[in-house]
Formats: sequence, structure tokens, C-alpha cells
Amino acid sequence: MNILHEGLVELGFDKGEFSGITILPLSELEPKMESYIASLQEYNAKFDLINTDDHDEIAVRHILDSLSALPKICEILASRFEINAGVAAESLSLADIGSGAGLPGIPLAAALPQFSFTLIERMTKRCGFLNHCAQLLGLKNVTVEEDQAERLEQKRFDLCVFRAFRPLEKKMTKVLLRILKDKGCLCAYKAKKVNIIEEMENIPQKPKYEIFPLIVPFLTENSGVEEERERNLVVIER
Repeated sequence: MNILHEGLVELGFDKGEFSGITILPLSELEPKMESYIASLQEYNAKFDLINTDDHDEIAVRHILDSLSALPKICEILASRFEINAGVAAESLSLADIGSGAGLPGIPLAAALPQFSFTLIERMTKRCGFLNHCAQLLGLKNVTVEEDQAERLEQKRFDLCVFRAFRPLEKKMTKVLLRILKDKGCLCAYKAKKVNIIEEMENIPQKPKYEIFPLIVPFLTENSGVEEERERNLVVIER
């Protein structure tokens, strides 16, 4: 079984669009993700990128996990920012904060070549890896920036994603909301809903947020293990 292919089909990437927003054809996206997996395997030890070198584990836990939120992200782009209703994709700025190995930014940018993505990463060596991947995959819509969230200018991005970044707490939530433009939102990849609620309840004057369950093929279902994992997307509005 080709885990990556089967997972992408299950997520709907063979349909060519989500919420009316065109995505990269599966026939082009899949080889890009295979090249990305190969780069992660090649450079993992040198740059301390992820905690596995196994192809299928990377495909499921990192690539499919990153792309599982794309239907919801496209829904947000189409409705909140009125993409396909007179607003051009090129006018929006998206960012992956604390990008690390490029997750979820590189898979998202590959799937949405019409949108501009900035990958924010504080470690120089990882920025080198991100630039290498962007060039290897032909991602002309990607800019890599060596910086920390705390130093980013205010009201810079329309939508920010982050995954395995750090727990949401008062200071970091304030920092992340500060870098959003008006009407902007954060999309945080998280695990258990009960933990998310506890995390958010501990934030004084907590912002408006919603939790959306994510289906990650071979992780949250059909995993072959007794206890399947839980994944959610937390959408926080400015």
C-alpha cells in the first residue's frame, strides 16, 4: 500500500479543490511530498528535524497530519477573506510560526501555490534546510525568515498556522494575535480536545476560538493500533 497516496485520496486531494479554492493536482502534489520526505530522511540527523526516519511514519504523522487541516483552512480563506468573491489569493499573507522542519508550512504551501507563505524559524541551520526544500520543490510562493514570533512586526499576516510550537498561554497568545492583521486568525494544530479546553480556560480574557476535529488517515482512524490518536485544529480569531 502507498500510504501517502491513499491518505491524500482519503483527504480529498484528488478532487482538485476545497471550498472553491483550487489546490495543486494530486499528480503534482504527491511527488513533491515524496521529495520532501526524502529530504527529511536525508537531513534529519544533521538538523534534528523530526523524531523518525521511517517513510510511512513521516507520511502519516507529518505530511498527512499537516494537510489534514487544509479543507478547513480553505473554508476560512473562502469565507472569512472572501477568496473567489473578488479578493485575490495573492493579496493575502500566510505564515507558519516556528516552522522547524517546515511543518505544516511546506505541505500547505505546496498544495496552495497561489498563496504567499512565510516560514518563520529562529534556528539558522533549520532555515537553511527550509530554503533547500523550497528550492527543491519549486515553491516560489515560499519565503524563509530567520526570526522569533516575539520580534515580528504587528499586523503583518492574515492567517498564521503553527504545529508543535509551544503551549498556548497568556503571553504567547498575545504575541501571536499581535502579528495578525484585522480579521486575521490563528490555526493551531493540537491533540486532545479536553487538553485544548483546559489550555484555553487558563488564558485570562481568552480570545474567541473554535475547535474542529481533524481526520488524519492511518493516525486518527484505520491506524491498526488499539488506541487511535486525536487531532484537532484550534481556530482563534483576532
